[in-house]
Amino acid sequence: MNGMTGTAVNAAGGEVPASEIEVEVRYKETDQMAVVHHSNYLVWFELARTHHCRVAGMAYRKIEDEGYWLMVTGVQLKYRGGARYGDRVRVVCWLDRLKSRAMSFGYRVEVDERVLVEGRTDHVWVDKASGNHCRMPEVVVPIFRSMEN
Repeated sequence: MNGMTGTAVNAAGGEVPASEIEVEVRYKETDQMAVVHHSNYLVWFELARTHHCRVAGMAYRKIEDEGYWLMVTGVQLKYRGGARYGDRVRVVCWLDRLKSRAMSFGYRVEVDERVLVEGRTDHVWVDKASGNHCRMPEVVVPIFRSMEN
């Protein structure tokens, strides 16, 4: 898949395309203990997720332009270590699970090949006009299916 930088193992144990972004930790992202505050990992997850969709061929804005939202319904983070000011962190993202009305993305945050955080975000499709949950729009099905293998 064009733009993907590697692979990851999804929730079903299969190997799927993964993308990555690099972020330099800014001083304002650290807390009094001199490590990245936990809330910043969610911001980085969003950056990685929108990048992943874009390199797969679906700019996130296009989803909204088609009349849909991909609403976050759950977040999980597992901390193994903390990033510090000046670190260059790599955030790896992949499609972890795909269903007709919902999906999950997986994430791994690394510094120098050392895994600091693993996480997942869960999402449901929402029709913007009605505000109701809906099936994945047909226009994006091929793109998200291509992220599965």
